[in-house]
Amino acid sequence: MIEKTKAIDIHDLIDMVIATLNARDPYTYAHSLRVAEMSEMMAKQMNLDANITENIHVAAHLHDIGKIGVPDKVLNKTGQLNEAEWKQMQAHSKIGYDILEKLPLFRSITGIVLHHHERFDGLGYPSGLKGDKIPLESRIVAVADSFDAITSDRPYRKGMDYEFGFYEIKKHGGEQFCPEVVACFMDIRRDIPLVLDETNVYETLPIALVGHEELRHSRKQE
Repeated sequence: MIEKTKAIDIHDLIDMVIATLNARDPYTYAHSLRVAEMSEMMAKQMNLDANITENIHVAAHLHDIGKIGVPDKVLNKTGQLNEAEWKQMQAHSKIGYDILEKLPLFRSITGIVLHHHERFDGLGYPSGLKGDKIPLESRIVAVADSFDAITSDRPYRKGMDYEFGFYEIKKHGGEQFCPEVVACFMDIRRDIPLVLDETNVYETLPIALVGHEELRHSRKQE
């Protein structure tokens, strides 16, 4: 549990870490803001404990911190990634876990970060966890992460509209996503656009080139 008395220090540290990652991957800065907001909304909708909700919010902010360890030639590649490059990109979950594990302040969220790319059907990564074996917190971040990836603009394509994003999340409930989390997400769908519009900072930031939606929807590379 992250201590409330350290909340200011935590968020200062988060800002510093995200700013560092932003220097390499500007898309991640805006993405992390929106994923954190949507994840917290779902946690509150599910009436989760305040400490758990805070952990989810912080983990969502830092879920892609492991991209710091991904080579620039992979992180910023404009074309399709090959199999070896996909493995390097997918390693960001474990890299993020290893980084946060070294900081006692963040040890309560390491598992959330490690497993945010697991799939409900067991075909995700890095551990191939299935169903309820995946931490609920990670299942929540996974839905927010994917929705934002689907609806975000990228240099090579326009983001899909929100309705399509909701359609995709609902369509893959029970397969890629936890049905319970999907149901919660659909319950708050009217509030989601307002939150995303408030945290849209694309006009002031350059956008990185790697297609995050391709990463999120890909299955574990053997």
